[in-house]
Amino acid sequence: MSDPERTGWGHGLATRAKDGRVLEVWFPSPALGRAPEVDPPRELEAEERIDETRRVRIEAITVEADLDAPVVSTADAYLRLQLLSHLLVAPNSISLDSLMAHLPINAWTARGPMVPADAARRLPLLKRSGLEIIGLDRFPRLTDYVLPDRVRIADAARVRLGAHLAPGTVVMHGGFVNFNAGTLGASMVEGRISQGVVVGDGSDIGGGASIMGTLSGGGTQRVSVGRRSLLGANSGLGIAIGDDCVVEAGLYVTAGTKLTVRSPGREPRVAKAVELSGQDAWLFRRNSLTGEVEAVPRTGPGIALNPTLHA
Repeated sequence: MSDPERTGWGHGLATRAKDGRVLEVWFPSPALGRAPEVDPPRELEAEERIDETRRVRIEAITVEADLDAPVVSTADAYLRLQLLSHLLVAPNSISLDSLMAHLPINAWTARGPMVPADAARRLPLLKRSGLEIIGLDRFPRLTDYVLPDRVRIADAARVRLGAHLAPGTVVMHGGFVNFNAGTLGASMVEGRISQGVVVGDGSDIGGGASIMGTLSGGGTQRVSVGRRSLLGANSGLGIAIGDDCVVEAGLYVTAGTKLTVRSPGREPRVAKAVELSGQDAWLFRRNSLTGEVEAVPRTGPGIALNPTLHA
């Protein structure tokens, strides 16, 4: 029997296709622990209906999941994604094995999903009914399921369900946050946060910056950003950086990047960037005269976000 503290549950509204397949589930108040032996609340049961335009049925269900075991169903997958987006679990803290196998590709409309083949056959009818296909994907928009507390998202289409956004986070128009990824505190996101990446409190992901996914460098390097750190505009990151670090604008640092480490009182040495992975207070820059990539220790506090923007 699974540990109750490693179990999640929720009453939800499931969307089923005509053949009975679950397309998605919305859980208004998912929780940790074991599901109580009670029926879904009446307000959810009152929403049960058939949507003839989308050719789907809406029904109330209750789901429980062992968060250390692989995903076993579409309802289980949506529960785990919403536990992440409700900040009940942190990225990389629960099993998402087999997640993709249980997330169907849906045709997403403003009223919810439908089977893509049904949508393709009914496009003129959908248009006359005021329904627009806004995406064909396994993942819906975060804001169709969760509105994070004290978070700004300029373009909802660029933040997927399963994103973990802490209060004070700002995601600008060019920002993107994938599932099982996000922020642990107030942060500015103008670049890309890939699956599995976490960004610490007070950090800034600059415009056009890109962070590689959870595992890179041959599947051995976990990528993350510490507190009060900055990825400059159009920079890239393939290693973990600690607190109070800066990656210069336009510089891409991967695990195998050869850089010159310059420390006071020591001879410069050449090392792979992975050797500094996770360490605090480094400036990664390109020497404008020699073209060498350099790592230089930083002193003092890291960057400071504009308090007005992140209040």
